[in-house]
Amino acid sequence: MPLRTIFPLSSLSARLLVLTIGFVMLAEVLIYVPSIARFRQVYLEERLAAAHLASLALDAAPNQPISATLSNKLLEQAMVRIVSIKRKDARSLYLGDDMPPPVHASFDLRDPSWFGLAVDAFETLMMNRKRVISVAGNPPGTVGDTIDVILDEYPMQQAMREFSIRILTLSIFISVITAGFVFLSLQWLMVRPMRRITQSMIAFRNAPEDTTVGPEISARRDEIGIAQRELADMQVNLRAALRQRSHLAALGAAVSKINHDLRNILATAQLVSDRLTDSADPGVRRIAPTLVRSIDRAIALCTNSLRYGRGDDVVLDRQSFDLCDLVSDVRAALTLALPEGVEFRNDVAADFTIVGDREQMFRVFLNLTRNAAEAMAGFATGAIAIRAARTAASAVIEIADTGPGIPEAARLHLFEPFKGAARSGGTGLGLAIARDIMHAHGGEIELAASGPTGTVFRLTLPDRAAALDRRTANRR
Repeated sequence: MPLRTIFPLSSLSARLLVLTIGFVMLAEVLIYVPSIARFRQVYLEERLAAAHLASLALDAAPNQPISATLSNKLLEQAMVRIVSIKRKDARSLYLGDDMPPPVHASFDLRDPSWFGLAVDAFETLMMNRKRVISVAGNPPGTVGDTIDVILDEYPMQQAMREFSIRILTLSIFISVITAGFVFLSLQWLMVRPMRRITQSMIAFRNAPEDTTVGPEISARRDEIGIAQRELADMQVNLRAALRQRSHLAALGAAVSKINHDLRNILATAQLVSDRLTDSADPGVRRIAPTLVRSIDRAIALCTNSLRYGRGDDVVLDRQSFDLCDLVSDVRAALTLALPEGVEFRNDVAADFTIVGDREQMFRVFLNLTRNAAEAMAGFATGAIAIRAARTAASAVIEIADTGPGIPEAARLHLFEPFKGAARSGGTGLGLAIARDIMHAHGGEIELAASGPTGTVFRLTLPDRAAALDRRTANRR
């Protein structure tokens, strides 16, 4: 399925382009404000300097009045109407008409502030009428003198607007050029790789089982390269999970087909074993209960395997039972599978009780001890030991063996079905089922240690038996 149609203005490229232009224009605005204020200040300072030069004509002939023609020409060259200079020696010079025009605003450049200059500049730009203004300052090259000029504001306003247009044109040009370079860079660095990643995700969604579909993996070390590699790993893991679920579904279907016939066969064996209990032979009567329990567990195993294949939750029949007796039953069931020379030690105290589903816990212990026994096949000597202890809030049970240890590759997926098999030909279902049973009890199973000297699995269960004893004691 092709990528959905992306509108130009909603695409990542267009948004990046618009944002780049906007940010560049914002930067230009921040530059323009002090620039236009400085432009106005320089313009007025130039008028003051020109007016000061015009006043030098008065100094050249201090006792002779200058003609009106020369005065007007000097004022026209300075672009002012009236010049008034006050010297520090109390002398004053005056150039211009005797009747000054009405002044609309006055400005002082002797101690300007940046904010005041900016406000005055924008006031000049926004003014929609021609004003006559008065400007005061210090003549250049003098100390203590003051010069006041009266001039028309309109020529300065026109110059400021022309300056603003030039700044705006330059800003737009710089924004477009900068945005173009940024756009091309981001297109190459981000947009195109992200588009390929998106296409890979869509292709994977349409055909997750196709192993030829995958993201392009580059040698980049930035976030894009990390995203490419993580996406590739995720797709590999998802394909493996899908294959695992397919296998589990097939297992559930197969078990459901054979479950009926197998239960009938086991039911027949159960009837035969019931008759063995009535045998006159003492040896037969002694082993008959063990046979009956084994057949019952085989029936329960079929049912529980079917539930696991379907993903059903583990149903528990909680009761308080003696853990030492349970371990003894596990030892009896494991007798035929126990290699010669391997010792099975029950180190659980005789009065150690726990609360849980006895049959489900039997299954956990049998899976773990059978795995240990199979790992030590061919060993001349060895031991499997089960021990238990209590902590403040839990019962901790350890199943240890002196086998060769679990390979490092198997530890990575130890409790995952079809992945955690520690031996060739194993399915890894035993530990996965044991983990589900422990979780259903509110407990946990973990690999405590594994190496050349042996392996230790640790089971942790909430100490419900101790809590029950405390409640009983409180009632008394």
